[in-house]
Amino acid sequence: MKLAIVFGAQSFEHEISIVSAIAMKKVLKCEIVYIFCNNDRRFFLIPTDKITSKRFSSGEYLKDKELFIKQGGFFAKKLLGEEKIHYDCVLNLIHGADGEDGKISALCDFFSIPYIGPRLEASSISYNKLFTKLFAKEVGVNVLPYQLLRKESPEEIRIPFPIILKPLRLGSSIGISIVQEASELSYALDVAFEFDTAVLVEPFIHGIKEYNLAGAYLNDGFHFSIIEEPQKEAFLDFDKKYLDFSRTKRVNEASLSLVAQEALKNAFVALYQPLFQGALIRCDFFIHEETVYLNEINPVPGSMANYLFDDFETLLEGLSNALPKGVVMPPQSYHYIHSIQSAKGK
Repeated sequence: MKLAIVFGAQSFEHEISIVSAIAMKKVLKCEIVYIFCNNDRRFFLIPTDKITSKRFSSGEYLKDKELFIKQGGFFAKKLLGEEKIHYDCVLNLIHGADGEDGKISALCDFFSIPYIGPRLEASSISYNKLFTKLFAKEVGVNVLPYQLLRKESPEEIRIPFPIILKPLRLGSSIGISIVQEASELSYALDVAFEFDTAVLVEPFIHGIKEYNLAGAYLNDGFHFSIIEEPQKEAFLDFDKKYLDFSRTKRVNEASLSLVAQEALKNAFVALYQPLFQGALIRCDFFIHEETVYLNEINPVPGSMANYLFDDFETLLEGLSNALPKGVVMPPQSYHYIHSIQSAKGK
C-alpha cells in the first residue's frame, strides 16, 4: 500500500496535525506520500525523508513542489504539462477545522479521491458537540446533561457547579475550563468564546472513569482496539493531549470486567455504523455508577490512535479496501430537456 497523508490546513489544531503526521513515519512500514496543506490552503508535496517539524515552522516547505487538486487526485505542474501524484489511498490526518468538519472529505468526494476518514455527514455530526449529543441519544447511547450557551445571548447556567465549559467546535482540549464556582465563570466564558461563538456546559464529576476505544468496520466486520484508561488529573489538557498526538508505542490495556468491555463496544458500534464507514475513529466514554456515557467522538484521532492496536498497518490497509462506495450516477441522457424541446417544437 502506498499511502498519501494529508495534514496541516487552516485550523487551531494545525501544529497537532503536523505532529501526528510525523508520528506516522515511525509507525508505518509502507511507502508514505506527505501532502501538506498550509494555512492558506495551498498543498505541497513534502519529501518523506526530510519531514521535520522545523520544516514547517521555518517556512522551508514553501520550496517544495506545490500541488493542485482536480478530478482523480493531486497533481504537480511540469515544464510541459502536469504529473499526477501516485498513491493507493489518502489518509485524512487534518485535526480540527478543514479535516474534521467535512471540508477535506467533501473535496475528496467531489474529485473522486479514495480516502480513509469520516465522510461529510459524519464530520458534520462529530465536529459539533451539540450534534454529537443529539446523535448519540438518537442511537441509544447515554450522554451527560448539557446546556448550550451562545456568545450573543448568554443564559443563566442551569447546571450545578462544578461545571466544565467546552467550545462547541474544537478539539484537543483547547479553550476548555473547569469552573468550580460562580466567581470563576466570567473568565472561563471569555476563554471559551475566544475560540467559538457557542459553548457547551456539562457537569464536572470528580473521579469519573474515562475509557478510550478505537476501531473501524472492515469487510470482515468490526476491528476494535484495546480499551485504554487515560492517566489524567482533572482532565486531559492541551499539553497532555499534544504529547498524545505523537505517541507511537502501544499503551497498557484498562482493567475492566467483560460486561463493561461489552457495553463500551456495543455503544461504539451504535455510534459507528453506518455513519462512520471508511473511517478509523476513537470514542471516549465515561463510566459512572456502572452506566456508559459518551464523552466525545474523535473522527480523526491523534496519531490515528495507532498506540491502541497490535497491528495498526494491517488495519489501515484493510480499511483502505473497505471504503464506502458512493452512488454512481449514470451518464446524463438529457431526456427531460429533449422532451421539453420536442413539445415546444424546438
